[in-house]
Amino acid sequence: MIEKVLKVLERVRPGLQADGGDLEFVKLDENNVLYIHLTGACGGCPMSTITLKQGIERIVKSEVPDITAVEAI
Repeated sequence: MIEKVLKVLERVRPGLQADGGDLEFVKLDENNVLYIHLTGACGGCPMSTITLKQGIERIVKSEVPDITAVEAI
């Protein structure tokens, strides 16, 4: 499942990079919660929660339905 998640994240990254941000895969836990680290402009952006939940999480869960949540750390 990690392979699928990484492929989806690679497709998400260009959108973040276009705005000066990026993300890093941190881990996938036993409850299928995906943890990522937002970097660059995304790291300190007040809109990062919206980007995370309405963007990244929505896309990842649609492509990998076993993922229960995406959290930033």
